[in-house]
Amino acid sequence: MPQKRLLLASSSPYRRALLSRLGLAFTSASPDIDESPIAGERPEELAIRLAESKAKALAPAYPNHWIIGSDQVATLPDGTLLSKPETYSKAFRQLEQSSNSSVNFHTGLTLLDADSGEMQTCCELFIVHFRNLNTREIEAYLHKEEPYDCAGSFKMEGLGITLFRELQGRDPNSLIGLPLIALNNMLTSWGRNPLLEP
Repeated sequence: MPQKRLLLASSSPYRRALLSRLGLAFTSASPDIDESPIAGERPEELAIRLAESKAKALAPAYPNHWIIGSDQVATLPDGTLLSKPETYSKAFRQLEQSSNSSVNFHTGLTLLDADSGEMQTCCELFIVHFRNLNTREIEAYLHKEEPYDCAGSFKMEGLGITLFRELQGRDPNSLIGLPLIALNNMLTSWGRNPLLEP
């Protein structure tokens, strides 16, 4: 299979930083898709659908590319969706709900060949178990990191780690937004091994 250029279908600085760790040249572009859930859609189905939609939306404009789409859906044990909070009050409420509980992160990942339409897709589950957080801790955390653009209202790569009792999953990168282990497996299966790139 001839080598294609890589495109990350995201404007997220977190995903760009993660992908850069593989040492592969890539560009990024933001897809314009409707991210609304469909009634009755399970979290993993939503995450996969959005990852595929992001990649497919950019395919016509980026021939000769392998397009990486990724999207994350966070849920409480009762199935409540946790979106990006945007505001302090919503973030506080999310962390209050997560305290002494857990949050399931379903991260959909797609690698799409824009020319052939061939596609690899998976969904990674990562579970975050929170400590019993008091009001002062939640307030202090939000004022220090302002994680208002992060689903679940925390940044694991920063002080968010202090909120947790336990992390459960095979790839902590998926929690930040891009499952690098799964992506590396996809790339190598198509003949792009980051270790062997010039």
